[in-house]
Amino acid sequence: MFDWPHTLAVRGAERLDRTHLRFRAEEARAATLHCFVLDCSTSMVTNGQLARAKGLLAAWLQAAYQRRDDVALLCFAGGRLDWRLKPGRARAWNERGVLPIAGGGGTSLTQGLAEADAMLAQAARRQPAQSRCLWLLTDGRSPQQPPRPRAAHHVGVVDFESSRVKLGRNAVLAARWGAVYLQA
Repeated sequence: MFDWPHTLAVRGAERLDRTHLRFRAEEARAATLHCFVLDCSTSMVTNGQLARAKGLLAAWLQAAYQRRDDVALLCFAGGRLDWRLKPGRARAWNERGVLPIAGGGGTSLTQGLAEADAMLAQAARRQPAQSRCLWLLTDGRSPQQPPRPRAAHHVGVVDFESSRVKLGRNAVLAARWGAVYLQA
């Protein structure tokens, strides 16, 4: 990458030529893919958890854009899987893909995580050096206890459980996976 201040300082009053060009070393950074898996089941809609999750997602997508990370967003509910954002570089406008997300139906947690794991495995074949993170955003109302996604280097469970009777399934799942556990 050109270092324009140094190039222009070396050039002085002379006409710019190849010998004046100065370069700066680019920072080496590992590419990161953040795969967000969003539970859009009816229980997430009931007490506003889905709206809170979408707000958090919008903020995380903006942060990923600023870091120039890759992102993917998979929504699941009622046996449906919807890739709202296919894996790729985060864009400044990603939140427009988040805001219209609707909810309803049962929780197909195992199916959603299997789909996300398959995508991460495919990403690993394309870019083996890329760091892959999976973030599950759910209220933990599903009794399913799927296996840890194998293709993810780092896994996080964001707990949106807000009912009076706490089931605590997300904390158990995170502990079993050796994942980061965050309460929303």
